[in-house]
Amino acid sequence: MNIGNAAKQTGLTVKTIRYYEDIGLINAARSENGYREFGGKQITQLRMLAQARHLGFGLEECRRLLDLDADPARASRDVKALALQNLDTVRDKIAQLQTLEMELEVMINQCHGDDAPDCAILNGLALAPDDTLRETEAVE
Repeated sequence: MNIGNAAKQTGLTVKTIRYYEDIGLINAARSENGYREFGGKQITQLRMLAQARHLGFGLEECRRLLDLDADPARASRDVKALALQNLDTVRDKIAQLQTLEMELEVMINQCHGDDAPDCAILNGLALAPDDTLRETEAVE
């Protein structure tokens, strides 16, 4: 199957598939004319990569997942450990987003939203990051 069909089958873009090949995550066979040829193994790997990236795994984590998938002697505990590590990263990102949400809500609530030029949102954006956090904590 050519790269265009592989993209359709996996939901990835052609550019992403080429990138994954360039960095050695997947290996496509080459036809006589030099075109990439993707078989069932590569399609499965690409689907795994698409799903892993969707779940927040980094590229090196994806490489490790593919290595584990290819190893018939793997221990599922190794896969689980990698997934747990990713879950911790996702939870950290959620906490960071919740902090951002709180900061943004404070700025929005402080803005009068009227015809006056004074704007708490613009004032808040102009503060140094540490000052923004202190402003948020002071309001609570």
